[in-house]
Amino acid sequence: MSSISSQARSSTVIPLRESLLGLGTLFLPAIGFIAGLWMLSGRSGFPHIVDWSTYPWQLWVIGITGTAATICGVLDWHFHVSGRRPVGRRERHGELIALACGGAPLFVLMCAASLHPQPQALLLPIVMVALFTAVMICYDEFVFHRRACGRYETMLHRVLVLGNTTAWLAWLHWCFTRA
Repeated sequence: MSSISSQARSSTVIPLRESLLGLGTLFLPAIGFIAGLWMLSGRSGFPHIVDWSTYPWQLWVIGITGTAATICGVLDWHFHVSGRRPVGRRERHGELIALACGGAPLFVLMCAASLHPQPQALLLPIVMVALFTAVMICYDEFVFHRRACGRYETMLHRVLVLGNTTAWLAWLHWCFTRA
């Protein structure tokens, strides 16, 4: 109980600009992935973007689970900006570290692996960054969310993490198994 009250005392209202920036970052992976597929459409090893029948199963998994994760991310963002559970400065800092030092580099490495003729060269850095990102997400969940979140917010976080993890694993499988 004391951790909740101390977190509430250290919580501040997120400025609109910062809040909208956070919302925008939710859409960056989806936009970046779709833009990349669009630019590479029809090249060797890539499906034709307009011909859904050429999509490998991994892209369908990425689309479905990534969409579910994004929807839950938007709902979680709305939950916080509506004031139902303010986000403290330390929590925002931890999430920023996970995104800037984990999620963003992982996305760049995965894009590079998608284009690389021998993606195995990038497997070790990808796994290292993925593990770092997982540690930061666990830190955020165990330190800030374990006692502070109700059932609804916990469900949003679980779908967000599980959806993004499943999408990433499908992308990883596609990168390392396609001909």
